[in-house]
Amino acid sequence: MSKKNLDAHNRLRSKIVSFRMSPEEAKLLDEFVKLSGLNKQDYLINRALQRAVVVQGNPRVYKALRNELTNLTNQLKNINQVDEEFFLVLNQSLTILSDMNNLS
Repeated sequence: MSKKNLDAHNRLRSKIVSFRMSPEEAKLLDEFVKLSGLNKQDYLINRALQRAVVVQGNPRVYKALRNELTNLTNQLKNINQVDEEFFLVLNQSLTILSDMNNLS
């Protein structure tokens, strides 16, 4: 038999949960995961179980946040083309920046 893989809390994660998303929803999820600094599995588990998603500042999160804010700035320049996803990502980015500021 193969060796059982336990997570950091000594739990065996043997159940698979899957669901379908539209391409737009998947893109938005990927953006939120990137901004959180977590892997997608940990992010989805935390959100599904209504746990707080604590962003750990690291170079990868900083780069993702910087790139996202650059994209948002470019969209603001073309304000007539702003969509709902823009405001969701902007709100998430500002929340993360606010939380990072409060930790300092």
